[in-house]
This record gives sequence, C-alpha cells and structure tokens, in this order.
Amino acid sequence: MKLLSLAVAAGLTVAGVVQAQDAPLLMRRYDCYTCHADEEAKAGPAFVDVAAKYQGNSRGAAILTALVKKGRHGEGPWPMPPLPQVPDADARKIAEYILSLKK
Repeated sequence: MKLLSLAVAAGLTVAGVVQAQDAPLLMRRYDCYTCHADEEAKAGPAFVDVAAKYQGNSRGAAILTALVKKGRHGEGPWPMPPLPQVPDADARKIAEYILSLKK
C-alpha cells in the first residue's frame, strides 16, 4: 500500500510538472507573449506582477481564467482582447502558471 501511495504521489508530481511546462507553449499558441512577458512589462503587465496582484487571493486562478476568456481593459492604453476560443482547461493552466511565478 505504501508503494502504491508513493507511485500515485510521484505521478501527480510528474503531471504537475508537465502541466507547468505546457503553459508556456499554450501561451505562445494563444499569443499571450505578444503583449506580455514573464518578468518584464510590454504592452501588458509582466506576468510576475499579475501573480503578485493576486497572491493570497483564493479566487486568483478563477479570476485569471475568466480574464483570459473575457479580456480586460486595465491601466494601460490597450485592452486585452477576449479569447473565447481558448478552452477552459487551457485558460486554467495559463492562470495557474502565471500564479506560480515569483519576482
């Protein structure tokens, strides 16, 4: 039983790593990096700054997932366009990746 528990835990860890690696690929596919970068502001804020804004917010992933789908007009001059074509699962992976970033 202990061996089974370790195998399941290892599988979950590998799945988490694979998902984390998938997120930047998804972000390239949906052109997120055209306006954003992980650590520097471009037309949109740096993703580390977005992560800092939602740090500690239990609804942070849900909020960011919705922002990916619905778009937003933030502080800058350009609005983030809505991306309704992004599947919910992909939007969630992107949101979780952004929230994992640290300055």
